[in-house]
Amino acid sequence: MIALFIIIGLVILVMLIFAGYYNSLISLRNRVDNAWSQIDVQLKRRYDLIPNLVETVKGYATHEREVFEKVTEARSQAISAGGSVAEQAKAENQLTQTLRSLFAVAENYPELKANQNFMLLQEELSGTESKIAFARQFYNDSAYRYDTAIETFPRNVMAGIFGFKERPYFEAEAESRRPVL
Repeated sequence: MIALFIIIGLVILVMLIFAGYYNSLISLRNRVDNAWSQIDVQLKRRYDLIPNLVETVKGYATHEREVFEKVTEARSQAISAGGSVAEQAKAENQLTQTLRSLFAVAENYPELKANQNFMLLQEELSGTESKIAFARQFYNDSAYRYDTAIETFPRNVMAGIFGFKERPYFEAEAESRRPVL
């Protein structure tokens, strides 16, 4: 009789441990999803700023049409780049490159650089870029914790049984790591 209680107790203990591991994996996965949604919020904010910035620069640099078209095209590609983290990162890196070219054009127009609207948009974009960098770091930290959890024993057994998959990092290309402005 005592042996039966010990066996039942051990079974309950093992079930509680596995339930704890499963719940921790769910929590980590949800944290990664939340971190990705924070990146998404900041990227949408960035997308909303770009048309205003392009229009402001257009008023001063009307003959720079190719730059405006590249920025607009890169923005469209970034907006529609849903899907994988790698695809989104590639599109964002391309957008960052085209924004650099837009600001390079602005450097040639001192009256544009003195324009209050341009200065406000530039400051807001700079703040958004900082928020994107912070959100990217938070996402990558969350993905690291999650990936580590699903790769270590005994959680890797649970992860395999319940289909938990590794999450990729949201990385900037070397050229995109420097500030836009």
